[in-house]
Amino acid sequence: MIGAAIGLVTAAGAKIPVGVQVDEAWIRWLPGTLPYAAYVTLNNRGDHAATLVSVSSLAFADVSLHQNRSEAGVNKMVPVATISLAARTRLSFAATGYHLMLTHPAKPVSPGDQVPITLGFADGGKLTVMFKVRAPDAGH
Repeated sequence: MIGAAIGLVTAAGAKIPVGVQVDEAWIRWLPGTLPYAAYVTLNNRGDHAATLVSVSSLAFADVSLHQNRSEAGVNKMVPVATISLAARTRLSFAATGYHLMLTHPAKPVSPGDQVPITLGFADGGKLTVMFKVRAPDAGH
């Protein structure tokens, strides 16, 4: 079951991941050709773990899962293949943790725009969520 979700759209016939709710979906806009970062809060209200295994958007040539990690005192941004969300837990993506990396927009993107991003889960479920584009200084 999905609770209230901000900007959630689903394609007809698409399987929805059981128990996953999405909130606070936004993209930090940056000027020029700098990559964008996207943040979202995933809330697994279900009785079973949910695993995010893919992200995509027609608005960007490349969308990928990333995590900031500290290794030997150096902060690094590394791609990750999956993000697991235990049953009845909430995970908020943040600049210092998990985030989506967006590169090569299909057309110019500006603060105030809405961008659809599809989240794919290991159970075959998919959620297409509208992410609001915000200026870099707009905060969370």
